[in-house]
Amino acid sequence: MLKPGDRMPDFEVVDQDGNTVRSADLLGKKTIIYFYPKDNTPGCTAEACSLRDNYDALTAAGYNVVGVSKDSAASHVRFREKYALPFRLLADTSTEMLQAFGAWGEKKMYGKTSVGTLRRTFIFSEDGILERIIEKVDTKNHAAQILDAPVSRQ
Repeated sequence: MLKPGDRMPDFEVVDQDGNTVRSADLLGKKTIIYFYPKDNTPGCTAEACSLRDNYDALTAAGYNVVGVSKDSAASHVRFREKYALPFRLLADTSTEMLQAFGAWGEKKMYGKTSVGTLRRTFIFSEDGILERIIEKVDTKNHAAQILDAPVSRQ
């Protein structure tokens, strides 16, 4: 798994519109890359909406916000439109990006162990250096976790 001080792993995936996105494309601006399990599920929707509702505060703080799951680009289009998400969603259908970031692995839910997406957020500097990881994501208040300050909770 990545640790603070590490460089952003190299990746190449597509966004919700089918545009290729590479790690190098995210350099030059502080970037929040948040990994979530599945479009249109309660926790993932709450997390995305927290970031949406506080998007102005995040961009004012200089952040570029990017969500990533193994859902398809078509699923991302529907999710983004349904909740008016103003940021890009990347489709890592191969899970290569998830694995490179340490956001894919064993997890327990309802007493069962499975392998899947680990809800994690990585915050990078303009130079692509990892500054912080949030492993215990509060889906309803995720923007506040990132900004370390109380923010809108609409």
